[in-house]
Amino acid sequence: VCLDGSLPGYHLHRGSGSGSNNWLVNLEGGGWCNDVKSCVFRKGSRRGSSNHMERQLQFTGIMSNRPEENPDFYNWNRVKVRYCDGGSFTGDGADAASGLYFRGQRIWQAAIDDLMAQGMRSASQALLSGCSAGGASAILHCDEFRGMFPSNTRVKCLADAGMFLDSVDIAGRREMRDVFNGIVRLQASGRSLPRSCTSRMDKTSCFFPQNVLPNIQTPTFILNTAYDVWQLQESLAPRTADPRGLWQSCKQNYASCNSNQLQFLNGFRNEMLNAVKGFSGSGQNGVFINSCFAHCQSERQDTWYSSNSPRLGNKRIAEAVGDWFFERGNAKYTDCAYPCDGTCHHLVFKGRHL
Repeated sequence: VCLDGSLPGYHLHRGSGSGSNNWLVNLEGGGWCNDVKSCVFRKGSRRGSSNHMERQLQFTGIMSNRPEENPDFYNWNRVKVRYCDGGSFTGDGADAASGLYFRGQRIWQAAIDDLMAQGMRSASQALLSGCSAGGASAILHCDEFRGMFPSNTRVKCLADAGMFLDSVDIAGRREMRDVFNGIVRLQASGRSLPRSCTSRMDKTSCFFPQNVLPNIQTPTFILNTAYDVWQLQESLAPRTADPRGLWQSCKQNYASCNSNQLQFLNGFRNEMLNAVKGFSGSGQNGVFINSCFAHCQSERQDTWYSSNSPRLGNKRIAEAVGDWFFERGNAKYTDCAYPCDGTCHHLVFKGRHL
């Protein structure tokens, strides 16, 4: 169940023709709640209750059913699993006093079981994807997903904007570690995290995708920007770390960032590149790390596949992901540092959720 006890759900658009036996399962993103107060607040929205969810969603980008928008996956069975647990589909607990249910792991399991009964069991190809909190979840659940299919099924995972790094913010604090530590404790997520990680590191560390990647067995594609705009706003230079507002103009117009700020941001870029270095050395994996100020590039049509989409090596994101999934050629693209990339679609982040 969702945080408020309502039933979870997913949206399914059936495939056709050559794609009718292929499945794309997309885990919805939308931040987290890491204490009782923030989880109670989420109960009043679609991020904590199916009572507030739309009955229909528009599928765009990698979810689109139009070949001119999504050349490789348009005719697959496409599923969006709604996100209403606040813990990246990992929680397995409850807080009786506040009427909160932390059932993310059970939502994940129930959704997959139901999809298996809908025909996914006999899939010839399957791709688990997600963006933001859903991208992190795609990494955390990737090998588990692979294990649900026969060995002759081609199964891979795509994580978009899911590389939330264990970084130090501008005030010297580890904001993301505090958030993830709260989730793991409140939601009892530890049991759901990959044992390949928890057998050698603490549970909070294993909520960070960068610590799960080295042991991931399933072919995985990391799509991320080296200047993730959500992390810039919420965990690298959050308002709590910037009481004098020295980062405000930089966050609203990246061209106005001063040399010290750019140096800090490039330090984060280096952390991002180091986090995927060993992972990208494997022939089965793919990476597309561009130097855009963005977040979630696979579900937006303008960044996934359009005439002016971001490119690396003259490949759009949809083309790079397709080349990787179908093993058509190179699938490793890393950008030079900002501001060298003229194909970017820079975003100014206005709220907590994208």
